[in-house]
Amino acid sequence: MSETLRLLRYWLGLVILTVATARVAGGAGLPSMQVWVVCLAAAKAWLVIDGFMELRHAPPAWRLLLLAWPMAMAAGTLLASYL
Repeated sequence: MSETLRLLRYWLGLVILTVATARVAGGAGLPSMQVWVVCLAAAKAWLVIDGFMELRHAPPAWRLLLLAWPMAMAAGTLLASYL
């Protein structure tokens, strides 16, 4: 697969996730909607890390470190929203 086509697929995925986040965030006052917003944001972080930063073939420690940060932020956001 060409590099341009691969990046286009990641870009389209980010656009779709961004539109979905904006649509869901309209009802973000509900705790269940906040969960969806945070999950969509974590999915976008995964696409950026694996797609645009091209870390899907990196050593596992680097991927774990970079993927753990958005997951920690998502967990913190959800925890704070329920307290």
